[in-house]
Amino acid sequence: MPTPQTTPPQISLIATLPQGALVATSLSVEALGWHRSPGSAKHFQGRAIFLELPHEAGKPTLKFLEEGGWRDAASDTAAALKAALSGKKTKTALSNNALHCVSIDSVKRAYLIKTSGRALELQGPKELLKFQNHSCDESLSLDEVASRVAKPSPSPRTPRFYMLLAPLEMLVLSNLTPEEYAWYATHRPGKVFRHLAFAEITGLAKRHLVAEGVLSQATSELVAKGKKTKTLMSGDLLNKVPFQDWVGYSSAAEGGLYLADREHLVAWRIGQPIPSQWDRSEG
Repeated sequence: MPTPQTTPPQISLIATLPQGALVATSLSVEALGWHRSPGSAKHFQGRAIFLELPHEAGKPTLKFLEEGGWRDAASDTAAALKAALSGKKTKTALSNNALHCVSIDSVKRAYLIKTSGRALELQGPKELLKFQNHSCDESLSLDEVASRVAKPSPSPRTPRFYMLLAPLEMLVLSNLTPEEYAWYATHRPGKVFRHLAFAEITGLAKRHLVAEGVLSQATSELVAKGKKTKTLMSGDLLNKVPFQDWVGYSSAAEGGLYLADREHLVAWRIGQPIPSQWDRSEG
């Protein structure tokens, strides 16, 4: 009798934020979310962003960016895909800084993941801006930053909250629009981010994260002195900020997940309406 043919498992290549890992898996997106969730969903400590990357026949089809030779991302990813194809449920290719070596243009799909594992697929990507001017220094005024991105300077300027998810988790208060902030963060000398993942969040519910005095002083510096950005806190923000606080969630306002590098800014939008199963799920 002929030997029965087995169907290779369906494999996904997922970059996770804010952990910064790159994982090959035979699990579905929601099953991977639950698999990586640390403990019971009632503790609300397993939220994540999943970015799906391309591969074919067990080999990554994206071009990895040079990292100075401290690791071989392409070979490590190929080995993880091979392990997943051979039957392993998950295999970590890179344990940190995955976006540091992956072009934001490589992202095929993006998902918000709750602690319960429930996934909400985002819509995109939508390119918002190509950066043409790469000259930057910290002495630039707010109007000069607007000029660098070829956008009109808002009047008046209202401080905004940005939650950074890569390359690290930080809560930032800024006088800059998302386009301006993405350009400034990926261009400012000495503090440049190679890649940036962030979301704008509403400010009304943020006072439980930041001491009143710190927030008041930071707001004063932005309003009175025209300062561009002020870091308010760092660490474990995605688990502390509900997705409902993201600009663009259950509203007509544009927002969602922003990805940027030195060349451009793209957005993955939150679709409307939000599915009721997502809203009811924990985490």
